[in-house]
Amino acid sequence: MYRKILVRYGEMSLKGKNRTYFEDILIRNMRNALQGAGDYKITKTFGRIYVDCTEDNWQIIADKLSKVFGIVSMSPVLETSLELEAIEHAALALMQDNPKGSFKVAVRRSNKRFPFTSPEMNQRIGALVLRNFPELTVDVNQPDIQLNIEIRSEGTYLFNQVIPGSGGLPAGTSSKAFLLLSGGIDSPVAGYLSLKRGVDLEAVHFYSYPFTSERSKEKVIDLARILAGYTGKQKIKLWVVHFTEIQKAIQQANYPELNITVMRRMMLRVACQLAEREKALALVTGDSLGQVASQTMESLATINAVTNMPILRPLIGYDKQEIIDISRKIDTYDTSILPYEDCCTVFVPKNPAIRPTIEQALEAELHLDIQGLIDEAIEKTECLTVSNIIRPF
Repeated sequence: MYRKILVRYGEMSLKGKNRTYFEDILIRNMRNALQGAGDYKITKTFGRIYVDCTEDNWQIIADKLSKVFGIVSMSPVLETSLELEAIEHAALALMQDNPKGSFKVAVRRSNKRFPFTSPEMNQRIGALVLRNFPELTVDVNQPDIQLNIEIRSEGTYLFNQVIPGSGGLPAGTSSKAFLLLSGGIDSPVAGYLSLKRGVDLEAVHFYSYPFTSERSKEKVIDLARILAGYTGKQKIKLWVVHFTEIQKAIQQANYPELNITVMRRMMLRVACQLAEREKALALVTGDSLGQVASQTMESLATINAVTNMPILRPLIGYDKQEIIDISRKIDTYDTSILPYEDCCTVFVPKNPAIRPTIEQALEAELHLDIQGLIDEAIEKTECLTVSNIIRPF
């Protein structure tokens, strides 16, 4: 029945003269998401985006578009002319699958040249539906079915389904940031929420072979692949930093209670140098205030002291269950809980400092060749391009 999908966006409509920029990136991201979805065509009118499809692939298209940031909701629509008889015929066709229960007609007439007002059309179409489906009743407050009719200058669109989208802003409408991606639950969720605000995201992972296994690296690649599906490009760059020598040096410094603090400070230093080289403007972390020793206010302040680069922390006010709920929603949870350790679990002290000071961290770092270790780690860093698109053999 359906050969067109109406796509709605939200806060993009408030961008004034910049709205076209946001719309163009949204349409680009939609096209990237629809690779392999079959035949389609995207068209844009003022305040609306339409996707022409086929009766066979509209559900596939709607499912793929539901993951595209910037889309608030979608509806499969019946398109017809501005002739009253054609609108009535389409309304009856749309209601055939819902012959019982309660309903409401909601007409929006943006085309003021159409001869009937919205209230007049509500009454006319409502009466028509009642005559043809006597088991239906009218309920204007909480109907089982709402028959929506939009009368626009280019034609008439009827729908009774609203499919939720992901909301937010189109990924890529903001500048680039580097996500510190571990193998845990939190950082992929932080990446997802950053993408939802339009961030152009790349990921950096700290890998400590042989203290961590090759499978732990593959786990992070799998997480990056899932995140790639939300980037708008269906791919993401993953920088894999060989962190083994840095962790060895931290362990040999013999300040075990400060291992995590110093490790995090070194991670930020390395990530900042990579980010600056690649012209990223911020880092993104999965920190949630107070969740672990390295995420107390004192720890965050001491760790932050090594850089002036902005650090975005989308999860700072979330509790663990809220983060887990989002990870399930975006399909990262099952991968995150696979039992393969990452470098954050290596050399973890029994009693980590929960209120470390900058002075304590500097003392623990006193005998480290900080810049030499950073240069060596960056020199060994791999850059992988991870794609979300599964191509047939």
